[in-house]
Amino acid sequence: MSFTNRQLLLKTRPEGLVSLDNFDLRESSTPELKEGQALVKVLYLSMDPTNRVWMSDIPQYMPPVAIGEVMRSLGIGRVVASRSKHYAEGDLVQGLVGWQDYALIEEGKTGYWVKLPPKPPVALPTLLGACGFSGITAYYGLTEIAPVEAGETLVVSAAAGSVGSIAGQIGKLRGARVVGIAGGAEKCRHLIDDLGFDAAVDYKADDFKQKLAEATPDGVHVNFENVGGPVMRAVLSRMVNGGRVALCGLIANYAGSGRATDDYSVIIVKRLTVRGFLAFDYKDQQRAVQDLVGWVMSGKVKAGETVAEGLENAPAVLNRLFDGSHTGKLVLKVAED
Repeated sequence: MSFTNRQLLLKTRPEGLVSLDNFDLRESSTPELKEGQALVKVLYLSMDPTNRVWMSDIPQYMPPVAIGEVMRSLGIGRVVASRSKHYAEGDLVQGLVGWQDYALIEEGKTGYWVKLPPKPPVALPTLLGACGFSGITAYYGLTEIAPVEAGETLVVSAAAGSVGSIAGQIGKLRGARVVGIAGGAEKCRHLIDDLGFDAAVDYKADDFKQKLAEATPDGVHVNFENVGGPVMRAVLSRMVNGGRVALCGLIANYAGSGRATDDYSVIIVKRLTVRGFLAFDYKDQQRAVQDLVGWVMSGKVKAGETVAEGLENAPAVLNRLFDGSHTGKLVLKVAED
């Protein structure tokens, strides 16, 4: 059986924010399956800052998306046809599906694919957020990369986003005083009233640095960093000697045409430990997922998603990561299950 497949292929590398003009939107029929292949109907796409990085021709942890290639993206889909002994029709899977309606699984080729429970205990968008790579990133960042202990002060930047919101809640579960940094009074209110943070600081406010100091009277022991730039510099200036930084992302730099130049000499002055990491580093994620699902189902961790719709809207939706017009995990719904 053949299906009509819409695909967004990278046409030009964006400078600044992303536009539909940077892509070719093409339609074609899905190919006849060969032995060892399975066809996946894409249901949801994960919209992540790393998508913007993949569009740029700069050194990074994966090869940049080549001009003419389908835009790379993590997502969830359902197997609709299979000639593979590992995947059956009806299987729910997560993997690098790309910005398209249908993705191909090929046995023996590199690629990240995981079977999900046929009837997951949480909603599919949550499997991309709090119980997916966003939650896994937060989990390992605060349990292995920069473990936060009871009584310590944890500061999380981009704290209303998909990773930061879970990181802050994990910090509370571990007994830390948690301070979130977000943009705007409404997001700061959400962090305290809805997610249980101890304090929240608006990075857009003129007195941001003063408010950060007031919220961290004993200094900062652990910084879960998602932003970089002036926000990161402000937090580093509040770190205690021997503080730890889990460097998850530098979103302040991602929408530009290059890398920002920052002076991080404070890392030397305060003998800080700064460790970059990726959720992909952890091959066995079962423990993290089990804990995250348990916390969400018990109400100990609150999951939140902003769900947009329409494959053709992917570039515009991705920009919402950089203008702050979302909370929690940003997900794009491509099709009904």
